Amino acid sequence: MARKPKFLLLTLAVSAALVGCKKDEATATDAAAPAAAATELKLDESKLPAYNAFTAADLDAGKDACTDFGGYVNDKWLAANEIPGDRTSWGAFTILDERSVAVQHQLAEQAAAMKDATGVEKIVGDFWASGMDEATINSLGITPLKADLEAIDALADKDAIAGYLRSSAAKGENVLFGFGPEADFKNSSMNMAYAMQGGLGLPDTTYYTDAGKADKLKAYQAHVAKVLELSGVAADEAARQAEEVVKFETRLAKASKSSVELSRDVSLYYNPVSVADADALTPNFSWSEFFKSQGVAAPEKFSLAMPAFHEEVSKMLGDTDPATWRAYLRFHTVDGASPYLSDAFVQENYDFYGKALNGQKEMKARWKRVLGTIEGEAGEAFGQMYVKVAFSPEAKAKMEDLVKNLAAALKERIQNLPWMSDETKTKAIAKWETFTPKIGYPDKWRDWSGLQTAHDDYLGNIRAATAFNYKWALSKIGQPVDKTEWGMTPQTVNAYYNPMQNEIVFPAAILQPPFFDPNADDALNYGGIGAVIGHEMTHGYDDQGARFGPTGNMEDWWTPADKKNFEGLTGKLVNQFNDYKVGDQNVNGSLTLGENIADLGGLATAYDALQKASEGKEDPKVDGFTRDQRFFFNWATVWRTKYTPENAKVRLATDPHAPAQFRAMGAPSNLPTFAAAFQCKAGSPMARSGDKQVVIW
Repeated sequence: MARKPKFLLLTLAVSAALVGCKKDEATATDAAAPAAAATELKLDESKLPAYNAFTAADLDAGKDACTDFGGYVNDKWLAANEIPGDRTSWGAFTILDERSVAVQHQLAEQAAAMKDATGVEKIVGDFWASGMDEATINSLGITPLKADLEAIDALADKDAIAGYLRSSAAKGENVLFGFGPEADFKNSSMNMAYAMQGGLGLPDTTYYTDAGKADKLKAYQAHVAKVLELSGVAADEAARQAEEVVKFETRLAKASKSSVELSRDVSLYYNPVSVADADALTPNFSWSEFFKSQGVAAPEKFSLAMPAFHEEVSKMLGDTDPATWRAYLRFHTVDGASPYLSDAFVQENYDFYGKALNGQKEMKARWKRVLGTIEGEAGEAFGQMYVKVAFSPEAKAKMEDLVKNLAAALKERIQNLPWMSDETKTKAIAKWETFTPKIGYPDKWRDWSGLQTAHDDYLGNIRAATAFNYKWALSKIGQPVDKTEWGMTPQTVNAYYNPMQNEIVFPAAILQPPFFDPNADDALNYGGIGAVIGHEMTHGYDDQGARFGPTGNMEDWWTPADKKNFEGLTGKLVNQFNDYKVGDQNVNGSLTLGENIADLGGLATAYDALQKASEGKEDPKVDGFTRDQRFFFNWATVWRTKYTPENAKVRLATDPHAPAQFRAMGAPSNLPTFAAAFQCKAGSPMARSGDKQVVIW
């Protein structure tokens, strides 16, 4: 359900992205080629939004490439293109996302129209039909939550509350903390259980503690009151309860780690303890009982991540009025379900999370919201349909060649590093040798046959899928890691690196212009997807990825001197990005460090690979621009993005990626090859030199 702290796989929590078998649980099926549909699926490409590829007409002749490269390439386009009302940002990524959503729209309508549909087509069709049935959803109001709210109203003491937390978690609806499987940091071939912090309705702990975000906290309290009122609580009482809920969450926030802390210390996720030791730490919340209630055999060890958070929850079970717990649970139950209830709930959900928090001017159309729900609950099922019509074998083959070329260039860069010893280089190359690329879509698909859906029960379908996915996840605990699994769906416009599996993953939807075009020249492809490939590979050597060795285990493979050198170089990159500003607010160079390291290494590696691929070939100047210039033009085009002011503030507080305009120029400003391509004079902003120049991988 929306925003409840579903357990996010650590694959994504600690990775960086360019965000026992039971009868009814999913297994995998062969996907050497995209799965066949029960009925032939068709795609009308004329109905899809246009690509946003680089053209020379985009360039702003009034700007200097050596002063503001991002502005030189992108400002004309940004000035001419407004953020759509239902978006909080707009640019290369979101335009491709619109294309992906438009493809999904056609497929969902076809699935819903199929008679006697089975398999993934039935699931997608049922979600679509039930989600688009606005009349039925409005007629039900809050009725679908009646049993939940009655159960919450009956919670009289700490034992009853703990029991409710267990029973709701068993359905995949734990509002308080995340729980699920991930590879053991010390034995990455095996999955173990992780219990995470959670329980907050705002994006980060700082929203509860920083004076500069007090307006958002006040708006959140008003939102809590409104949701409680919509759920049936009298207005005066709802306002009083909302104040208590915010105090409750503020206490949780003070015991939690912030986005900055989590992004810069992956070890915070790993705190292996015995169940008995966990029980001793949280006397009011029994982990023995929790594992039993989830149908999971008590393990020898599990990761009680951020233990201070769980210790505080235990204290709150003992010293907080059950009435406050009831208000907190009632609010989050209704708030999480609001996007799938009647119009009043949907509107309030948008008014706060979309409009007040992120500056979104208008609500997404219902069809887009329903597609987003399908993506969240049955995304890989939908992906089986998507790749059948939207990804070609030719694109996959060309991507495989690009990955090989980038890998070779990265190896050469590692071997030639002046600041790293031969001892550490040997281990870095050993890690390089185990990189596993995944392109387009999984080699095996999940089997969704255990998921029961209906054409006329939207919230019921969501809850069924939530429970189904949770049980499937729990079945992995204590089992070998399935290295065929993906952490993103094929229709996702993104890519990621997973340090525990040492894999780089490129979903089908990002393999389109401006990132990738099988018909484009090498300069554009290497400046786009080539740099993305290099980016994901470099994540294996960023400040957190470098803490994992060739097998995916967390280990220290650096000499002390090399580690000190590395930290000195990364500190310079922190300082570079700390100096960038959005309005009057500085970028957080520490929060964004991992992504900035990956941008710098990825772009440099892609440039090297382009030179290798171009050896002996004449420079085919296009529109009077050289191959190297067009390489950097497309890099900047990828980061062509504008944000609402409100969304920019949220991102500055929580997003490990720097604002796009600084990604366009941050990495190239450190590359002498950029200065040479544009004949930048020493001392210009895009030709960093001396102590200000950063060279890492």
